[in-house]
Amino acid sequence: MKLRKIVYGMLCMGALASCSDQMNYHEYNNYDEDFVKLNFSNVGGLITTIYLDLDTDFGNYSGAILGSATDESQYAYTGNSIETFYNGSWSPTNAQSGTWSTCYSGISNCNLFLDKYVGLTFPELEQNADYKPQMFRYNNYQYEVRFLRAYFYFNLVRQYGDVPFIDHFLSADESNTLSRTPAKDIFDYIISECDDIKDLIIEDYANLPADVVLPSESPETGRVNKATVLALKARAALYAASPLFNTDNNPELWHRAATANKELLDYCVNERGMKLVSDYASLWDKNNYKNATDELIFGRRANRESSTMESYNYPVGIEGGNGGNCPTQNLVDAYETTDGYDVRLVNGAWIADGSRVFDKAKPYDNRDPRLRMTICVNEETGWPTWNEGTIYTYQGGANGQPLNGGTPTGYYLKKYCQGDIDLRSNSTNKSAYHTWITYRLGEFYLNYAEAVFRYLGSADATDAEFTMSARQAASMTREREGVGMPAFPLNMSNDAFWEAYKKERMVELAFEGHRFWDVRRWKEADKYFVNIEGLQISKTGDNTAYSYSTVVNTRQWDDKMYLFPIPQSERMKNPNLSQNPGW
Repeated sequence: MKLRKIVYGMLCMGALASCSDQMNYHEYNNYDEDFVKLNFSNVGGLITTIYLDLDTDFGNYSGAILGSATDESQYAYTGNSIETFYNGSWSPTNAQSGTWSTCYSGISNCNLFLDKYVGLTFPELEQNADYKPQMFRYNNYQYEVRFLRAYFYFNLVRQYGDVPFIDHFLSADESNTLSRTPAKDIFDYIISECDDIKDLIIEDYANLPADVVLPSESPETGRVNKATVLALKARAALYAASPLFNTDNNPELWHRAATANKELLDYCVNERGMKLVSDYASLWDKNNYKNATDELIFGRRANRESSTMESYNYPVGIEGGNGGNCPTQNLVDAYETTDGYDVRLVNGAWIADGSRVFDKAKPYDNRDPRLRMTICVNEETGWPTWNEGTIYTYQGGANGQPLNGGTPTGYYLKKYCQGDIDLRSNSTNKSAYHTWITYRLGEFYLNYAEAVFRYLGSADATDAEFTMSARQAASMTREREGVGMPAFPLNMSNDAFWEAYKKERMVELAFEGHRFWDVRRWKEADKYFVNIEGLQISKTGDNTAYSYSTVVNTRQWDDKMYLFPIPQSERMKNPNLSQNPGW
């Protein structure tokens, strides 16, 4: 079984996993350096600690996900900390600064390893039977760590812009004297670092030489490999070229982004034989390590078996369901009919101009199949899979308002929920693994499409270097087997293609943590993040049909929110930290 692209729980050997919950920078700092260097396990434990700082979002804001600060979803309960992003309470003293502390802790551990624990030979262990396999892994750690350091810098720069840069281990006093390095330089560093290590790091942990495989060991497939490095480079290049950071619209930055994403696609498709999976929902299924490895480049399996995502997001009205992150009408409107037409609700009436398959009495039938894989709609059956009843989200329905936690939008979330997790009191199937998708092939077809479109100037343009057009690349996720949406048509105007591209990206990557950052890097938040629409569904008088009306939830937006505020607590420690504009 080739489990070559998924991150599993603790990422290292079982001996390390057993103690990784206790491992952090401070414990290593308190240990004598000679103790850490005693054996492979002590050094490897530090690597495990760094991996544990990788992103996930299965409800980071007391159940709310970052998508509920966007037009993807609305959290069903008021007073949640996710509201900080749009209710006017966001400030340097309420800075939502988890990324700052997590990433700089990870960077500190990376620098600690690279400064103190590279080049060891462990001579006292040379006679051990596993010496060669362990040294093989150890010698690759430095490239994994260099990737992880670049990864943390990417998360910082997309969030704060200019940030302090440290490439060696510093004392706390030294670190509190640093000023902010320009975002351009941080992006350049990330891309350069990825170029430096891409041909040094192990290509595939599931296909190691026989003489470096530990006895009775399953492949350590959750580690960073060459494809992961190329993915970080490609994403960083796209962000660097985007309007938030590329204020002069420098075409060379778009060219670099197109080249980097093409490099990733060429490597994954032509050399690794990867492809878009036919079962879109398998990307986040509990068995994705078996069923979606053709598309998944890298993901992080969060915690051990759990049902947190399900208990937050299963519909209210079924046992154990709490409503949670409810998809918006904005998102639902992005899903076209199966023959490629927009669906809109106008003055209470569903409209799909030109569609041959749309029935306004059944507004969720004959829609892009990804809609039903991602979102639970009114009159849904078989969700969760053990539920024998029908989900009714209309006003007064079994799963609608005014129940506490009843959906404010008319919809519930499916994506990332494992539908066979049964939260009923008599169930024995109450948990499963959940893998957060860090990088997958579908994203990079879309990244390439955006970069080539901006560089060559039209959706159909190609040249000797970029032989696949933006239109062709953006159609890949639509045309995948199992989805079967029509390709974007030839000769679209630039404005029409750009709007269609953004909609496709919203649909394909829904709830994977992209929307919050995409709209910011495009500098289009005033268009998308102010009016958040939900659907109010009511039974008609004869009780056989429904009436529909749009409910608009207006949120605050200020352009200073394109970047996060530098936490005031950090500025008090370090007077050299300037604040982002407007904060």
